[in-house]
Amino acid sequence: MFDIGFWELAVIGVVALLVIGPERLPRVARTAGLWVGRARRFVSTVKADIDRELAADELKKALAKQAQSESLYEIIEDTKKSINPSAESPAHSQDKAAAAVSDKSHDANG
Repeated sequence: MFDIGFWELAVIGVVALLVIGPERLPRVARTAGLWVGRARRFVSTVKADIDRELAADELKKALAKQAQSESLYEIIEDTKKSINPSAESPAHSQDKAAAAVSDKSHDANG
């Protein structure tokens, strides 16, 4: 994020020592550290919230796209029919049963 090296930090420390003084420098450094920690936590929280919102938006878009697709339902119905071909329709299965009974009666007579 910031490109601050050792020498830059040393210069900032020396200037802070001269301006603030050796008595108050530890307290100011501690306070600055607390503020930097709070800022980092705030930034990480906001970043996590944005990531969650983006993920939720992507999920909503994917679900909407899937809901518009009829091919999934067609695949499911085709699979059901291929697994259980006798579940076509009750009237059709009754016609098959009647045809089987009439075939047996012709075999017994003929």
